[in-house]
Amino acid sequence: MRMGTRWDAGSEPPASVPAVLRDTIAAIERDLPPGTPRPSWTLTWLEGRPVVELDTGVLVTVDAHSGRPVVRHDPDDEFG
Repeated sequence: MRMGTRWDAGSEPPASVPAVLRDTIAAIERDLPPGTPRPSWTLTWLEGRPVVELDTGVLVTVDAHSGRPVVRHDPDDEFG
């Protein structure tokens, strides 16, 4: 079993965040509006694959076939 974790946007992701997701996370953070409170990220694992979610509803996963990051927005998130 893998444990999840949380961290603030703009800070260094924990070591448990897979390297394949780090550049995508950094790109999303660069697009956050300046001067606003920073949301938090949550890393969880679903069927052995990482799922990273920003409090704003942005989800970053790894495509099972290509191994590349996939970004989508949770339409049910209250902030979106």
